[in-house]
Amino acid sequence: MSEENKNPNSENYGANNIQALEGLEAVRMRPGMYIGSTDAKGLHHLVWEVVDNSIDEHLAGYCTQIDVFIHPDNSITVKDNGRGIPTGIQDKLKKSALEIVMTVLHAGGKFDKDTYKVSGGLHGVGVSCVNALSSYLRAEVHREGKIFEQEYSIGKPLAPVHEIGISDKNGTIVTFKPDATIFESTVYEFDVLAKRLKELAFLNKGLYLQLTDEREVDEETKEFRSIKYHSEGGLVEFVQYLDNSRTALLEKPIHISGKEENVEIEVALTYNTGYQENIFSFVNNINTREGGTHVAGFRRALTRVFKQYGDDNGLFTKAKVNIASDDFREGLTAIVSVKVPEPQFKGQTKGELGNSEVTGIVSRAVGDVLKFFLEENPNQAKRIVEKVILAATARQAAEKAREMVQRKSVLTGSGLPGKLSDCSSKDPSISEVFLVEGDSAGGTAKQGRDRNFQAILPLRGKILNVEKAMEHKIYENEEIKNIFTALGVSIQVVDGERVLNMEKLRYHKVVIMCDADVDGSHITTLILTFFFRYMKPLIEGGYLYIAAPPLYRVAKGKEFRYCWNDDERKDAVENYSKGKENDTSVKIQRYKGLGEMNAEQLWETTMDPTTRILRKVNADNAIEADHTFSMLMGDEVPPRREFIEENAKYAKIDA
Repeated sequence: MSEENKNPNSENYGANNIQALEGLEAVRMRPGMYIGSTDAKGLHHLVWEVVDNSIDEHLAGYCTQIDVFIHPDNSITVKDNGRGIPTGIQDKLKKSALEIVMTVLHAGGKFDKDTYKVSGGLHGVGVSCVNALSSYLRAEVHREGKIFEQEYSIGKPLAPVHEIGISDKNGTIVTFKPDATIFESTVYEFDVLAKRLKELAFLNKGLYLQLTDEREVDEETKEFRSIKYHSEGGLVEFVQYLDNSRTALLEKPIHISGKEENVEIEVALTYNTGYQENIFSFVNNINTREGGTHVAGFRRALTRVFKQYGDDNGLFTKAKVNIASDDFREGLTAIVSVKVPEPQFKGQTKGELGNSEVTGIVSRAVGDVLKFFLEENPNQAKRIVEKVILAATARQAAEKAREMVQRKSVLTGSGLPGKLSDCSSKDPSISEVFLVEGDSAGGTAKQGRDRNFQAILPLRGKILNVEKAMEHKIYENEEIKNIFTALGVSIQVVDGERVLNMEKLRYHKVVIMCDADVDGSHITTLILTFFFRYMKPLIEGGYLYIAAPPLYRVAKGKEFRYCWNDDERKDAVENYSKGKENDTSVKIQRYKGLGEMNAEQLWETTMDPTTRILRKVNADNAIEADHTFSMLMGDEVPPRREFIEENAKYAKIDA
């Protein structure tokens, strides 16, 4: 750094360098600070900010219906039948309350305890951020027998709030078009919106939600694609939905609800014969992915009550096994939802609840109900305790198996799997490893790779289905052991939690590369299930990818094109044949496996960073991912059959 840049009195650093951003300018300059990112996740977050306002009206006891529309130009409309945003003049700012809500940060009814007892949009930056990041936004309010309207462009009003008609209904309608200069893409995904609305229906029993996509018309009905969600069972139905592909241990989920110090608690939990712990938590409808004090209170009560029950009845003594806290959570599926008047979140993304008083409140409420349940249902209590003892026995076996794997992984050189062809780089940030299906494709990949930064680990056959295996069996599986040792990661137990230690992670790109056929897809799903269940931090850190090898090579003479789908193949054929039907000089090669490519072809289509397509794996919706993996890879056949039948229209069968 030069001396001039170090000096605060330099000509380059003066009063004019200090910027005071006015109004919504800060949002447009640093959108990531307010909505997390400007990628697809941030784009969809705009919808949730508007929907959250409608949900808050429901929590206040006024809104029963929320409709979301995706228009052909990818603009969005959110309509509710709440009270309608106030439109009168606010005394302090001398402007319509509607305009203030839409254009001023930290403004809204969320800060008035008499208006909203609880709220998801705590920070008050929600809908004004949406306005700032939209090229156009229109707010329509039905209130007090009238209809009011105001339109905006990049957050600025185009005209004052004005009356446009009369109405016998109440509610708010917000239509906005995301600014294409801000977002990487402005195309909304129906499934992403649908999954969150389904979640909101479970969390808000009695609320009706509907999503309509005006970009897609059903060929049979000639109507827009639409889906409705409504739940009268709430969290109990939510847990049943999550566990519908698992074998239940309990006759029905245990439901807990209560209120203490204005904190509302609702919990639903059940046990299954599986080996995973699945606890999902919410605060004021916000998914707290990192948990927090409400989850700590739930776990504390679960361990305390079940341990006391087992000790009082001498059940653990007879088993002659040491019980740890995580043994009580194997095979557990639970939803923990709290409504907190003034939640303290860690960060704007609200991933973890910090209110210390919530721990005790949740622990007491859950403990009281669980104690009563065990006393009143001895047969079901016995099933749970037997499951806990089995978990403890398996945990001890798993610890020994883990030690064996990790004793190998701490070694260097000879400690790496013999089948791994490592790269010469020792810098994890530029190194990548391909998990390749089969020795044949692995051999081709070794020849085609760039040895400087690309490593190859061939996997023989289909790896173990971890969804149906006890943990110690996983560490005994040769292919999984090779993945652990090749990556340099290890699993440790910290405070009863299984934690992935990534300090010695050797590659920052882990690429699953399988054949583009049914078997290849199955193997990819098996590997994904393993990573989701046992190496989720790799997914959350953005290290896991799926390679996308081409399906076709279309050639005419010396010219050729690789095609990744049928549309690209048809386009290539038409281009080369120039309208001539059945042009025999156009050759189409269908790649049924990676082994059908030579090393040069595999490099230029699938491994070359300048031309390849890599799909990054993310777990933004861990709840839906959990349900999907358990359904696809679990024991129950009917849910899997139903899924295949529903999605059959997306499948294509080659002759």
